[in-house]
Amino acid sequence: MPEIQAFRGFRYNLGQVGELRDVIAPPYDVISTSQQRELYRRHPCNIVRLILNREEAGDNDSENCYTRAERYFRQWKDEDVLVEEGEPALYVYHQLFETEGHHYTRKGFMARVRLAPFDQGLIFPHEHTMPGPKADRLRLMEATGANLSPIFALYPDKQMQVQSCMESRIAGEIPLQATDPDGVTHQLWTVRDSETISEVMGLMGPKPVFIADGHHRYETALAMRENAQRADKTSREGIHYVLMMLVSMTDPGLVVLPTHRLIRKVPVLKAEQVRELMGEDFEWEPMGKGKVGCHAAWDWLDSFEDQKMIGIGTVSDRTWQVGRLKRPEAMQAVAPKKSEIWKSLGVSILHQLVLQRLYQIDPTTTSDQIQYVHELHQVESAFEIDHGSDIQLACLVQPATVTELEKVASGMEKMPPKSTYFYPKIPSGLVINPVC
Repeated sequence: MPEIQAFRGFRYNLGQVGELRDVIAPPYDVISTSQQRELYRRHPCNIVRLILNREEAGDNDSENCYTRAERYFRQWKDEDVLVEEGEPALYVYHQLFETEGHHYTRKGFMARVRLAPFDQGLIFPHEHTMPGPKADRLRLMEATGANLSPIFALYPDKQMQVQSCMESRIAGEIPLQATDPDGVTHQLWTVRDSETISEVMGLMGPKPVFIADGHHRYETALAMRENAQRADKTSREGIHYVLMMLVSMTDPGLVVLPTHRLIRKVPVLKAEQVRELMGEDFEWEPMGKGKVGCHAAWDWLDSFEDQKMIGIGTVSDRTWQVGRLKRPEAMQAVAPKKSEIWKSLGVSILHQLVLQRLYQIDPTTTSDQIQYVHELHQVESAFEIDHGSDIQLACLVQPATVTELEKVASGMEKMPPKSTYFYPKIPSGLVINPVC
């Protein structure tokens, strides 16, 4: 495990801004244009003005979304809208939420973690990244000199010793609390006690860290440190660390939701053609048509732990079917250098066999042909008679599990894009980590 540290984070001064719920925001990469407008309206100091400042007419090299973010950040600090912690602290963080009729509480803590290249075997990624988002986040981080949002990371701790240590310290204390529009309640406690901090650092010492969400921001932090090293500007300690929210892999509130695929801008296919193109590698089970077929396909998938099954819906004939890979050697032929655990993942089978064979789509390089969604009603909308979109195929796939993530990442492999969706997301605006 790389070194973790307490730090003096910047937090909103509620005496200035009022309710915390009005100034936090979802991570930048899930904010739509309409949601961005709503967050701007919600409060003049909403964190969206830092993490996703909107583009304006006349933007140029000297006046743009990054310079405005830097200006807001500096202004808010000067006006005590954002106030720096008086002494180094760790931040215990709970999320209370409901999904699929069940209530959960996910528990973790925020700390800054020493950066380490992936090949050092201390911090492990599990997904590929794209150059565009990294360039965007680098410009923002260099402009503001801060980690505005935490990276979500996991660590092995079967006995939950680390979190138990933190929980015992905050017992009986009233948290800072906010409930967002999605109904998720966020609770935050500040832990400044040096003995507790030292105990947590000791317990975390031998543990590896697995990035669950925030790969682009982690690689951006590495790039910023490398730029600073080349410019001989690494004297400030913060440049060597990045803000993380750390959760045990055995936390009972750790929920991984599926990420389904809607395939667009491709030739029309019918159910029978899909079966023919996939040949003898799959066996198929009909599920019905439209909304009924979609729910039947997902219920079928969700009732098995077998990752080798994919739900396929063809929009042209509104037909659903479930395909199960029956010839593992087909995956060996297309991914001979990958591990057995990687080749057994539903998303690997979908991307390497199904999408490649049907449409020659490579999800690691193609983005506009794949739309990623998480809820069945979003899939169902593609099958409405007058849906008015260019979607031709819908794919239901089970998410990779935390155990599978650990095995794949530990082997220095990366899963296909969007293999996991950890719900709920961690909002920006709870704590900011100054870097330089």
